[in-house]
Amino acid sequence: MPRVRALAGAAAALSLLAACSGGTGPATVTVRDLAGTGSTLVDPSGRTLYTTDREADGTVRCVAECVAIWIPLTVPTGTIPTGGAGVTGVLATVPRPDGANQVTYNGRPLYTFAPDGGAGKFGGNGVHDSFGGVDFVWRAAVAAGSAPPPADNGGGPAGY
Repeated sequence: MPRVRALAGAAAALSLLAACSGGTGPATVTVRDLAGTGSTLVDPSGRTLYTTDREADGTVRCVAECVAIWIPLTVPTGTIPTGGAGVTGVLATVPRPDGANQVTYNGRPLYTFAPDGGAGKFGGNGVHDSFGGVDFVWRAAVAAGSAPPPADNGGGPAGY
């Protein structure tokens, strides 16, 4: 019996060590299986994450009124974004013109789409945005350095 207690104590100590080394809180980006698009990257609230072809070079171009529709996924200064199970690409940050740190996936800035209204929706896929780009959901299986393949959202609205 003492050996079982010692092993349980060691497991608790390892859990505490993991929590103290940055393993606390939800991952910045996780994967969720969405009907119609498959394994998709989502934020901590389960909202679908998007990128735009206009920012393929990693430069943030969605500013001013654009951020009312395309909400940047940001983290506090000094925070390193983390990925949950199934996140295979590279997470990092890029400074925004407003001073915030926007999360990137494989070098592309990430956004949620305000009209989605919550978790599990992907109405922004294929939308032509107001700054000349087309926006796409990020699928979990996209390899580093690749563009996200579009999912069919039935055409979606234009002009955001």
